[in-house]
Amino acid sequence: MRKPHVKPTDKETILTDNDFIVSKTDLKSRIKYGNEYFIKISGWQEKELLGQPHNILRHPDVPQVAFKILYEMLDRDEEFLGFVKNLKKDGGYYWVFASISCDYDSNGKKVGYYAVRRKCRDGFKNIIEPLYAKLVEIEKTGGIDASYEAIQNLLKEKNLTFNELTLGIQKGEINEL
Repeated sequence: MRKPHVKPTDKETILTDNDFIVSKTDLKSRIKYGNEYFIKISGWQEKELLGQPHNILRHPDVPQVAFKILYEMLDRDEEFLGFVKNLKKDGGYYWVFASISCDYDSNGKKVGYYAVRRKCRDGFKNIIEPLYAKLVEIEKTGGIDASYEAIQNLLKEKNLTFNELTLGIQKGEINEL
């Protein structure tokens, strides 16, 4: 099935401190499982989500480079920590702080990905929204390679890894870029 066209709106749903979103995908990022809250907040029915590419929730405000970094890290069997703006079925959105890692079977073979998402800390948007907007603009003119170079330069300038940067923002230890 082709990804349905959902027109983004400015209607935000804000998670509470107790909201906990979990999903699992196969190696092609097709949704295999979503907990009850994942299904509810997405606005989709479970039967509409299962088997669909996880990018059914991709909001256009999130730069493509974030997913390039995500899959590079997963290819190295590393955990990814990052801020994601997800698109709901009704066009609304919600922000999450995501921890995404590889999922293995009992023989140690990688079979998919496991994502746990929580509420972002207050104030994160002051840092993430301008950064993402800049990266999206770079991608429009220079492509994903140009935005990848921009984020790598930022990390080098700050002397941080991607996860150190995002976790520092989530913890409130980094308040500006």
